[in-house]
Amino acid sequence: MDLASVWADVVGHFWSRLGADVVVGAVIAVVVAGVVGAVFRAIGRRRGWPDRAVHRLRWPFRWLLVAIAVWIAATSAFDGAGSDVLQLRTPIDAVLNIVVIALAAWFVATIVSLVVDLLLARYRTDVADNRVARRVRTQALIIRRVAIVVIVVIALASALLVFPAARAAGASLLASAGVVSIIAGLAAQSTLGNVIAGMQLAFSGAIRVDDVVIANGEWGRIEEITLTYVVVHVWDDRRMVLPSTYFTTTPFENWTRTSSQLMQSVDFDLDWLVDPQAMRDEMHRVLERTDLWDGRVAVLQVTDAVGGMIHVRILVTAVDAPTLFDLRCFVREELIRWLHQQQPAALPRTRVQLTEPAVGTSTRTPRGGEQRDDRELFGGSAQADARGKDFTGPVRTHPA
Repeated sequence: MDLASVWADVVGHFWSRLGADVVVGAVIAVVVAGVVGAVFRAIGRRRGWPDRAVHRLRWPFRWLLVAIAVWIAATSAFDGAGSDVLQLRTPIDAVLNIVVIALAAWFVATIVSLVVDLLLARYRTDVADNRVARRVRTQALIIRRVAIVVIVVIALASALLVFPAARAAGASLLASAGVVSIIAGLAAQSTLGNVIAGMQLAFSGAIRVDDVVIANGEWGRIEEITLTYVVVHVWDDRRMVLPSTYFTTTPFENWTRTSSQLMQSVDFDLDWLVDPQAMRDEMHRVLERTDLWDGRVAVLQVTDAVGGMIHVRILVTAVDAPTLFDLRCFVREELIRWLHQQQPAALPRTRVQLTEPAVGTSTRTPRGGEQRDDRELFGGSAQADARGKDFTGPVRTHPA
């Protein structure tokens, strides 16, 4: 018995022919996937693409080719099959169709992620001026999420349309799409509002990933922007999750909207004996020996002098918010130490002077004495006496 007769005997039976076709198709698919993958990796190395991003395409592409090969092999095996197995053709074809659709959606979603990663790799966020990079990163991440949602929806719709009953249901749904859309819009009003707000945030540039903001009374950094919510990494490592509509309807502070450089104040309430010029000189000496200060602004001013104290305000600048916070604390500590050592009299204090009134003195001028007209409202002059008579004596409720 030669090989040709053995093969003819095998393919003469449906299940044997189906198994042989599936094995041959799977082998061909693996070989093609290996060749295409090698070529794609070579192109990626030449263009400097990240290896991690390129390798993610390997398994979706291989499984998709294998599923397509199995589908073609099954279709070929059913051609010329007996009536006893033809009844299995519809369910097997439907299952393979759904598998191919799912793997194709996985493959396309991976391609979208690869394109986004390659785009983000061109924009570095670890540089001083990274506004453009953060804006592109925010928009690219939102676009990737929207694209993946669209791919999943299309894949689900395509999988449902494989079944004839689903096609008939789809036609009836299209006929009542207007009513369904109104009902869905009313039921998911808040969700749709957040989705629209998320898209608005991504493309308006109001906030970007890594922006430093003050939201809901908390200081933090924008860690993630999704279609429905925004994650703020608070300074004490808490995570505050806010709906996207918060940033479109509520005022908030964005400290890195145009630049990461910031200016803030260090305030002191001191005694009147402080020497502002000496304190100003010490401020400059403190700033010159630290790398936290960026050298842009260093100002000391007396902004108020009431209530027994004077208010000294120092304005300093730094490259970003964390550095500015450390700089303010450093300047405050150093100047407090200097006040204790060099000008202890300038430390805030409260003065109280107790006095007793002199005996036999009166602060009121007698009614008959000489007195100016502007010291009393209801007496002391003819006009004031007349005015006083209007508010004294019995009150008349009817004409005399």
